[in-house]
Amino acid sequence: MTSRLERITQQRLESLNRIRARGIDPYPHSYHPSQTTQEAIALFERHEEDAQIISLAGRVMANRPMGKMAFLNIRDGSGKIQLCFRHDLLGREKYEFLREIDIGDIIGAEGKLFRTKTGEITLEVSDFTMLCKSLRPLPEKWHGLVDTEKRYRQRYLDLVSSEEVKNIFMLRSQTITAIRNFLNKQGFIEVETPVLQSQAGGALARPFITHHRALDEDLYLRIALELHLKRLIVGGVDKVYEIGRVFRNEGISTKHNPEFTLLECYQAYSDYNDMMNLVEEMVSHIAQEVLGDTKIICNGEAIDISSPWQKLYLQQAIKDYCGIDFEDYPDTASLQSRMLEMGMEVDPSKGRGRLIDELTSTFVEPNFIQPTFLLDYPVEMSPLAKRKPGNDRLVERFEAFINGIEVANAFTELNDPIDQRERFRQQLSERVGDEEVEIADEDFLQALEYGMPPTGGLGIGIDRLIMLLTGQQSVREVILFPQLKTREQK
Repeated sequence: MTSRLERITQQRLESLNRIRARGIDPYPHSYHPSQTTQEAIALFERHEEDAQIISLAGRVMANRPMGKMAFLNIRDGSGKIQLCFRHDLLGREKYEFLREIDIGDIIGAEGKLFRTKTGEITLEVSDFTMLCKSLRPLPEKWHGLVDTEKRYRQRYLDLVSSEEVKNIFMLRSQTITAIRNFLNKQGFIEVETPVLQSQAGGALARPFITHHRALDEDLYLRIALELHLKRLIVGGVDKVYEIGRVFRNEGISTKHNPEFTLLECYQAYSDYNDMMNLVEEMVSHIAQEVLGDTKIICNGEAIDISSPWQKLYLQQAIKDYCGIDFEDYPDTASLQSRMLEMGMEVDPSKGRGRLIDELTSTFVEPNFIQPTFLLDYPVEMSPLAKRKPGNDRLVERFEAFINGIEVANAFTELNDPIDQRERFRQQLSERVGDEEVEIADEDFLQALEYGMPPTGGLGIGIDRLIMLLTGQQSVREVILFPQLKTREQK
């Protein structure tokens, strides 16, 4: 039995053949509209008494024939507008050609704008051109794409079907522009660093591995931007940032995608307190810039991201939310034992730092709906951060949380090359065979030996920030093409 899609596709192929039989190219090389739909509407509102002939182009989203008159809606990248086609203005042959236009086709049209009796600004079409014949039907108008996986796999249909989805990605673009403008005005320099690296460093994560044929050696897709940016600090670029894709060979969830967009910035002669001020100022500025407000709604919660943000110490937060004071358990064995006593599942391969990270993500993070800085982490969790004065077991590090999600991570950067080398060595000795371990980068260590000034470093997950600004609960809603398992070919 022939499916509905097959029948529609066949009908459209027959229409395509009829168009070609008329000597018309259904896929012309170019068309140059004089305005976008929204520019045309704005122009008409300013000069309604002096309407001029204009040309527009867009995808047909609705078609309402009414005898010797027809109304079509088209949408371009700026919005939509109504078109009016009249038999007496176009002539019989041109008007009958409207029968070949289906919803989803892309057309160009010229004419003058006017207001209908209901006040809708409409283009009275004096001529029109087929620009692209659509061979497949769009999703139903009132339902759009309801299959979530199909929305992600066929994002182009999702964008065509939903203005809301399109607006999310417009806001994403505006947010990245706002970040760049903010940092540029602060005197930061934007750079690009290698995606393919001989060693994967700058974070604790399992990397993707590829092979370079000409060099005949394995390379890693970067898991962070940090180590190359700090090389630039050594080189005298005192304020530097990068917005780039990073790749981590880990799980997929509503908060994680194997490749994601990360902002990292580094400022010489500063520390994690300066980075806290930068985060507060930048995030609230971005919200004001793209939303017009520093108050957002996430999952029904009203969140105010204007400064100042709440500040808590990690040690006290874990103690408050699960009853464990990690300073009372100075090694892996004692902490494992305490967690087992409390009925928690404990992975015996995890060291003390990763167990504390697990306590944080399980018991602490979900409580931080309003913007919160969590301060001062165990040294085992942060091999690239400087120790806290007066307590060598902690480092000057913070993570920032909003709506229970980590959005920022920052350090007072470690610039002691001897301490840095020892941290790498200690971590490797304690976690043999663990792929999520910081690998000693000899060139980076050599750079530190030339001298890096006191530096504050910051990382912000762009995708998670967009989730917050748009009120989305899944990172897949804010990534145009999220990673999905490849479908088997039938």
